[in-house]
Amino acid sequence: MYRIDFNKPEHIHFIGIGGISMSGLAKILIKRGFKISGSDTLPGSICTELEGEGAYICYGHKAENITADTGCVVFTAAIKEDNPEYGRAISLNIPLLSRAELLAQLMENYKYSIAVSGTHGKTSVTSMLSYILVKAGLDPTISLGGMLDLIGGNIHIGAGEIFLTEACEYKNSFLELKPYIGIILNIEEDHLDFFDNIDDIRNSFKIFINNISDNGILVINSEIKDIDELTAGFKGSVVLYGGKESDIYADNIDFDSHGIASYNITAFKDELGHVQLGVMGRHNVDNSLAAAAASLKLGIGIEDILKGLQEYRGVGRRLEFKGCIGGNINIFDDYAHHPQEIMASLSAISKYPHKRLVCVFQPHTYSRTKAFLNDFANSLAMADLVILSDIYAAREKDNKEVSSEDIVNLLLKKGVEAYYINSFDNIENFLLTNLLPEDLCITMGAGDIVKVAEHLTGN
Repeated sequence: MYRIDFNKPEHIHFIGIGGISMSGLAKILIKRGFKISGSDTLPGSICTELEGEGAYICYGHKAENITADTGCVVFTAAIKEDNPEYGRAISLNIPLLSRAELLAQLMENYKYSIAVSGTHGKTSVTSMLSYILVKAGLDPTISLGGMLDLIGGNIHIGAGEIFLTEACEYKNSFLELKPYIGIILNIEEDHLDFFDNIDDIRNSFKIFINNISDNGILVINSEIKDIDELTAGFKGSVVLYGGKESDIYADNIDFDSHGIASYNITAFKDELGHVQLGVMGRHNVDNSLAAAAASLKLGIGIEDILKGLQEYRGVGRRLEFKGCIGGNINIFDDYAHHPQEIMASLSAISKYPHKRLVCVFQPHTYSRTKAFLNDFANSLAMADLVILSDIYAAREKDNKEVSSEDIVNLLLKKGVEAYYINSFDNIENFLLTNLLPEDLCITMGAGDIVKVAEHLTGN
């Protein structure tokens, strides 16, 4: 594998530079004096920002985007070998690195690296940890899968000894990382276009655990099945969070009228204080425990932890309030695209004052929709009214085996009012006609369904 010398800046080209993670890595290299170029399919705010910082960006993937002076080409997991820029790099004998390989090399430059993994919740926990670390004055470097107001985007380049990042299991990219602290939030079936089954997924997480430094720390949700099997052979220390038999757990959990939780936190048999969260949902209690556990093992004081958790007000596209229309119809947006995420988000927002809960859902990828068809219907049935848009294809092609109408039909059988609507314009018109005073409407999905909420509210 090619290794970058971060003390000798060179020309690095990113295929797919507009991605949330790729753009963050590019920004770090720009700050280190590297010449950065990249390509993406279409212009966007992320690319515009990169251009403002000095990156040269081409729109459309073309062989000529790779120039002879390029020292290394970085690509995402979505890039296939028939990509013209990928092929051009090979023909010119230019070294190639995956996004995860570059991330791993960057992390080696920090004394304490933290990788947050799990089927879902990664961005929320990484964001909570960001608040704690920043409020504690540790000035970490942060690579985030969402936009966080605290750091003014998805990346923060700090002067401290900590590097904090999300670690995605898709295509086993997180197995490139060798963190000091590894966090596992949950292990569930997902990305079945790559993994064979849950056992295959668990095996990847087991390898991830054993990639943690021998003197490092694993923070893991105690509700995960057969943890001893996963940690067999791991030489570091294990910290369990979650249930009351764990090292760190929540007691006396209470919710206010908007579904925002508070609780007493106990760690290693000592009650440390009262936690007041700034975000809604029972799932965020567990998320905050994971963040607190990692913080305590870094030696951060409980006062800074409590302050960080209370001041955290969420991250973009995670139960994000977008605005109000018609005077009293609240519009939210959420990134949930897995049945368990949908259930957690709808459960959380159901505590927010409303008469009807309306969910506009955009399924993400055909393979996921097919694999979890009944689970999607069961989760979405928590809403009073459900609108389905077309499936967001992402990296896949439509094989005509599944459609959003299949979910609608299952919801109708459950007695849930549900509709398939084939365009965002038609969805907006339907909502403007059918939403009632004091309704709560949430757009949901990992694609571009957020555009509906943004257009309705102007935010």
